[in-house]
Amino acid sequence: MTSRPTNPVAFTDPATVLRAALWMLGAVVSFSAMAVGGRSVSFELDTFEIMMFRSMIGFALVLIVAGTTGRLRTVSRRKPGLHLLRNVFHFTGQNLWFYAITIIPLAQVFALEFTSPLWVLILSPLVLGERMTRVRVLAASLGFIGILIVARPSPETVNIGTLAAACAAIGFAGSIMVTKRLTRTESLTCILFWMTLSQSLFGLICAGFDGDIALPSLSSLPWLVVIACGGLMAHFCLTTALSMAPATLVSPVDFIRLPLIAIIGLLAYDEPVDIFVILGAVVIFGANYLNMWSETRRGGDPVARTR
Repeated sequence: MTSRPTNPVAFTDPATVLRAALWMLGAVVSFSAMAVGGRSVSFELDTFEIMMFRSMIGFALVLIVAGTTGRLRTVSRRKPGLHLLRNVFHFTGQNLWFYAITIIPLAQVFALEFTSPLWVLILSPLVLGERMTRVRVLAASLGFIGILIVARPSPETVNIGTLAAACAAIGFAGSIMVTKRLTRTESLTCILFWMTLSQSLFGLICAGFDGDIALPSLSSLPWLVVIACGGLMAHFCLTTALSMAPATLVSPVDFIRLPLIAIIGLLAYDEPVDIFVILGAVVIFGANYLNMWSETRRGGDPVARTR
């Protein structure tokens, strides 16, 4: 008599799931803080300058934390090509994301950002050689419907901000796929070390291309620290949450980001709450959750978004 396979979701300790949900809530707050910080400094710094200062502050934080905890020794010089490719994807996606949050409502940016895992589904067969199953095709199709609901493509609704947010999701998807390969051999500290160092250089080159790099004012400097800390903390909280409980259990907490940022946009920036953005985001989340549920049952490795 053959025993039924153990379902990891069913046997997860409730207390552990609660702790994982709290870590995921930390990622929600961190991502939202990044958006508010990016909007706050965009009036005096361009996206390249934001990325340069964010990465420089982040690099200093990585050195301090890794140095005091003894984790600097885990930083290796293996896979320089993969680190470079990952950070080109991430730098491009993050710049487009910072640009989008200055043009379109924050909730719309976040809704389109939720499509990153769906782009991973579409590109994984080409990049990682993974098989495209029926469930993955269905999830990708539902996600595309969600994109159409959010963007409602027409000459009146599609603008440079919408396109930037959609392309940012593709950039994040590329970063996810390369990160998935790096995590097979490299530590989180190693990935963050090369991310902040290389993107500091990318930002310096791009921001200084015109020979004019604006320095942040005293009022903007705290927001840059918020952006840098938010990015690192979001990555750490997300990774910790997924290490404690299955993605199918903790990922719904991440969806809280959408109503939270919609409320922030309404109260702080007088942005109206668009029911189509909420509806489209629900469809996109449903598509992501369908894929995660299927991968968990198959014993697969669903990936999560990282910044």
